[in-house]
Amino acid sequence: MAKGKAPRRTLDSYTLRHINKTIKAGDCVLMRPAERSKPQYVARIERIEADTRGGNVKVHVRWYYRPEESIGGRRQFHGSKEVFLSDHYDVQSADTIEAKCTVHSFKSYTKLDAVGNDDFFCRFEYNSATGAFNPDRVAVYCKCEMPYNPDDLMVQCEGCSDWFHPACIEMTAEEVKLLDHYFCETCLSEDPKKLQNSLASSVDLDTKVDAKKRRRR
Repeated sequence: MAKGKAPRRTLDSYTLRHINKTIKAGDCVLMRPAERSKPQYVARIERIEADTRGGNVKVHVRWYYRPEESIGGRRQFHGSKEVFLSDHYDVQSADTIEAKCTVHSFKSYTKLDAVGNDDFFCRFEYNSATGAFNPDRVAVYCKCEMPYNPDDLMVQCEGCSDWFHPACIEMTAEEVKLLDHYFCETCLSEDPKKLQNSLASSVDLDTKVDAKKRRRR
């Protein structure tokens, strides 16, 4: 007669001695990849289980996909720290967790003063079978009409409040950083007087131009 599965119990939290961190449901973690040459997997812990003796600890996870792991692949507007919350669930040994991390909302990520190795952001949920995203569309900016990539330098028009990439307005990043004011071509054509402000003296970027650029630790 076949043996039934050994009873298991759900843990409120568990301390990973190999990294000296305590995990609980809802935490995001970096997990060891199948190939060491690949980046660590990003996952959200759904549940932690152990046998009756407290050993053989398993974590039920929901995977985050990196853009290159999705059916459509990485696109120009995807940030280097962007991940998608997938519908792919799995059970892994707790020993495969290599670090804790934080997956921010897109809005909170763009407000970070500095981005660390353990910071990521998510703005889409991803269906791993169909390749569909939720939401299926996001706001676009600039002449190129691309979604915002928080890694890219952008400058805001003081007239219409749209954001523009330097290359799309035929400027260099260095020139954009020296702007005191910026008005796009459309706003200037509506009110030529704004051109005087757009050519004002140079000022410090941190105080005058929100360039939508994150620093890295």
